[in-house]
Amino acid sequence: MKIHAIVLIISSLACTNASAATQHQGWTPDAIPWQVTAPDGTRYAQLEGKSDKGRAPFSYAFSIPAGVWDAPHSHSATARVFVAKGILRIGYGSSFDHSRARSYPAGSYVIVPAGVVHFDGSDTDTIIIGTATGPWTTTYVDRSSPTSAGP
Repeated sequence: MKIHAIVLIISSLACTNASAATQHQGWTPDAIPWQVTAPDGTRYAQLEGKSDKGRAPFSYAFSIPAGVWDAPHSHSATARVFVAKGILRIGYGSSFDHSRARSYPAGSYVIVPAGVVHFDGSDTDTIIIGTATGPWTTTYVDRSSPTSAGP
């Protein structure tokens, strides 16, 4: 009886994986289905998964207009970010200092560990694609400086 149950489970998983493999998804930076636009012009799209689901991976896209910067903050999970367009600038520490931000041009990959305080923004229109694990939260050091943006 146990072997029969294992065969059924394996068959079920094979069908599930085959079904998922036929559902192709992909986006170019100019065709991302933006879902949220903030007053500062930043845009957010949940591409896959759910950011509020515990221990589950999700992916997102974030658009940063030229000149918009996010105040120092940290996230509850490690963010793995690919710069799809433009130049992402990231600095570390609890005080905002534009001159300390390092530039990551399109094609760059950045890992920001969970709990690490950082600030980010761009001097040019930029799009990033990120992956993380939920539940996802953002904690700001001081929400009043500078322009605050982001999920």
